[in-house]
Amino acid sequence: MSDVTPADLHRILDCQRAAFLNTGPPDLKQRRTDLRRLKAEILKRRTKIVRALKTDFGQRSERESAIVELIPLVQSINYMIAHLRHWMKPERRHVSAYFQFGRAWVIRQPVGVVGIIAPWNYPVSLALVPLATAIAAGNRVMLKPSEFTPATSEVISEIVRAAFPVEQVSVVTGDGEVGAAFSALPFDHILFTGSTTVGKKVAEAAARNLTPVTLELGGKSPVVIEPGFSIQRVANRVAFGKLTNAGQTCIAPDYVLVHEDDRDAFATAWQNAVKKLYPGGYVGSPDYTAILNQHHYERLSGLIRDAEEHGAQIIRMGNDSAANHVLAPVLILNVKPEMAVMQEEIFGPVLPVLTYRNLNEAISFINARPRPLALYYFGDNRVERDRLLKRTVSGNITINGTLMHYVQDDLPFGGVGNSGIGAYHGKEGFIALTHARGVYRQGCFNAATLLKPPFGKITDAITNLILR
Repeated sequence: MSDVTPADLHRILDCQRAAFLNTGPPDLKQRRTDLRRLKAEILKRRTKIVRALKTDFGQRSERESAIVELIPLVQSINYMIAHLRHWMKPERRHVSAYFQFGRAWVIRQPVGVVGIIAPWNYPVSLALVPLATAIAAGNRVMLKPSEFTPATSEVISEIVRAAFPVEQVSVVTGDGEVGAAFSALPFDHILFTGSTTVGKKVAEAAARNLTPVTLELGGKSPVVIEPGFSIQRVANRVAFGKLTNAGQTCIAPDYVLVHEDDRDAFATAWQNAVKKLYPGGYVGSPDYTAILNQHHYERLSGLIRDAEEHGAQIIRMGNDSAANHVLAPVLILNVKPEMAVMQEEIFGPVLPVLTYRNLNEAISFINARPRPLALYYFGDNRVERDRLLKRTVSGNITINGTLMHYVQDDLPFGGVGNSGIGAYHGKEGFIALTHARGVYRQGCFNAATLLKPPFGKITDAITNLILR
């Protein structure tokens, strides 16, 4: 697998567009066949995939990779296969009384060629779920995996080559320069997953071609804990959500808002929960994931150092290894909003804890910041929960848990504002990557046939009737 040039990108796009126009949209049978072939090639390389992920991260649990990468991916493909017939059916629409002899309906038409840009943190599922969605919608695809996970990109390329001809799906690799050229191509749709900073650049490049975009970004996803709720249960579930993939998850809990009376209890419960998850430590652990590279390891270390220098209490849960980019979980207390750790998405196993006195204070804190990709609420008080839901805006929300909204195939997944544009997964993904084409078939007679020259009294009567 070798990197492509900008000229190569244009040739591939031209080839796919010509094939799309010559062949037309695939039928239901072909789409299901394509999805089953993709699934078969993925499962055939199950072991190869998890080992490639371990190679790219240096330390990543093969079991966790199967759970967080392959299970959601295969479930998503199965869901599309099962529901595709219904999604593809034309949808009847209402015809007004003045046009009753006519008929109206909407068909979902493939947009053409979709460009997919995948990130490094979940390089398999966040590349192949969008790919499967685009295939289900009847499109052709150019897929650019992350340059930071080359071993995984090689396996993805192998899967695609085995499943599809290049004029249907093509994997292209390269650095940031290739990524910028990729974003500038006149695709029919771009689906990007990654940081808000890069997402803005992708949107800017796409706008020059009036290419619609789906941007799955990130942000600081808060956890709000209701006073008196089971702190140990919260700590167990927040620890799971925060430390999966060592926090390198776009919907990971970013910080906790806990009532001031419960802060110390949460800190103790958190430490107990982490010890149960990783009793053998972190460096060399078969279950704990390393930070991807030196740059991100140093960035996270810098956030911890800045917080400590500004008066925060740092609770380290174990030994680190700079050489292996392994960062043990860290809890930060006495956090101030102006600290660097509260100014950017953490994307690592570092959890700041802030306190509030009443729910309005927590809501105001969340609303004073960019809208997050996810929000987590722990509590049984329906009135308080509903108030939080109504008065905050986020991508999705999980109540009394973390992460689990992502794997609900019948829920849309997407952000709002700085955390993203548009949504996909399930039916919403199919809708995002198709064009809603309205069709009207005129009947042998309707009122409109009388609203044409030469105008006269009948015209006036019909016009006055309609404009009542």
